[in-house]
Amino acid sequence: MRVLMTGFEPFGGSDVNPSAVIAAQLAGEDWPGMVAAFRLLPVVTGVETGSARAALSETIAAVQPEVVLCFGESARATHVTFERVAVNLRDGGEDNAGVRCRDAPVEEGGPAAFFATLPTRRMADACEAEGVPASLSMSAGTFLCNEVMYALLSGAACGRWSFVRAAGFIHVPQLPEQARVRGGPSMPLDHLLRGVRASVFSLVAPLG
Repeated sequence: MRVLMTGFEPFGGSDVNPSAVIAAQLAGEDWPGMVAAFRLLPVVTGVETGSARAALSETIAAVQPEVVLCFGESARATHVTFERVAVNLRDGGEDNAGVRCRDAPVEEGGPAAFFATLPTRRMADACEAEGVPASLSMSAGTFLCNEVMYALLSGAACGRWSFVRAAGFIHVPQLPEQARVRGGPSMPLDHLLRGVRASVFSLVAPLG
């Protein structure tokens, strides 16, 4: 089974992004019956070269994964958060290219929303079983995490990436060293890895 894991580059004045650390770590581990790839996504909106969506599309075409797990950081999160819905809206803060979107669609004329095709409850339960707080969310926000999730699910739903069997997005809390600088909740990296690792295993084992 081919699995693609993505995380974002640092943004918002931080020099680390736990989503990239976690995705890279897990993609580099040995998984029975699974071959994992990792791609670092730029924190850049839109579809042009150098954007997150362009990088994601290029990597999916090259890897042809059956499962796509995108990770992002939330400075407000207290739990590992499994996103259920992506909406067709870009309305968030400034990206790393200095672009700020207001009331813009992810895809002009696209459906209002897409649901994740990951078994989110099973994955959240597996995370909780490891003693790591997990939650299910009905909103991935309106910044780049939501944009990437929407584009991913749209590409799979329309048949452009027909080989993708399950896809979705996971928000992780910031790390303690980030919280010490900018405040807010956090979770140690070893906790995050333990919970997310269990979630990935719960996903790939039944699909294998």
